[in-house]
Amino acid sequence: MKNKTIGVIAILLASIMWAIEPIFVKLSYENSDFVQTNTIRAIFALLVAFIYVIISRKPKEIKISKKDIAPIIYIALVATLFADFMYVYSLSQVPVVNAVIIGHLQPIFIVIFGFFILKTDKLSYYDYIGIILLILSGILVTTRNLENLMSLRLGTIGDLFVLSATIAWATTAIATRKYVRHLNTGVLSFYRFSIAAVVLSIFLIMNNRFFVANLYQVAVGIIIGIGTILYYESLKRIKAAQTSALELSTPVFATILAYFMLSETPTNMQFIGVALLLLGLFFISRREK
Repeated sequence: MKNKTIGVIAILLASIMWAIEPIFVKLSYENSDFVQTNTIRAIFALLVAFIYVIISRKPKEIKISKKDIAPIIYIALVATLFADFMYVYSLSQVPVVNAVIIGHLQPIFIVIFGFFILKTDKLSYYDYIGIILLILSGILVTTRNLENLMSLRLGTIGDLFVLSATIAWATTAIATRKYVRHLNTGVLSFYRFSIAAVVLSIFLIMNNRFFVANLYQVAVGIIIGIGTILYYESLKRIKAAQTSALELSTPVFATILAYFMLSETPTNMQFIGVALLLLGLFFISRREK
């Protein structure tokens, strides 16, 4: 199987994980909050990553070189301790469809950052068309209806929290591809979640809240652990912007799940946004000449 094909399959499977995650996060809030949920999430994602390292017979690779330390610390702090935390918190403020689509608009920022950093990660004509469609999709989803769009009410503070997480994730995608692409994906995932798991666990222990409140928290950790490993496997094989863009199949699954499990009904404009997202996905996944 070709490297690019494996990369595309990996990110599409990860997209299913991303779609399930916000549903379970919201369900976990019935008897918990975003801090505790994010902590348990990080711990079980860390365990999944460790198990993957053992299964892939790469335990010796847990020991990394000095040049890998700085980018790994950056990824752990920015992607998990900040971005993941902001995303999980935003799910208490906005509908799932908003969080999922805004959270997966990374290609927009990856193009900007990649222009200066990833000189060899050039995008094709189809990539740019797809990304423009993704921008339009994000605008329609956050405005929700024609009245808000005409009044330029482009979202809420919760949407802004998701956007900050999205920008942060984009910077770590660039850092991963440029500096630590050579690392085993399980090892990379292990270090990504380790710092957040330790810091947040200490916080909960100090506040006598270090316990599993519900099984949804455990499920979220396992799901996000698997999704992250698949994401890094994809990032090793295809362009950073293509990986992020292919994640945008996530809102389709998330919209359906949110409707049946949380009774969140998207507006007509959001449905159009999802359609534009799929069209953008088509262009970005076109075969390169």
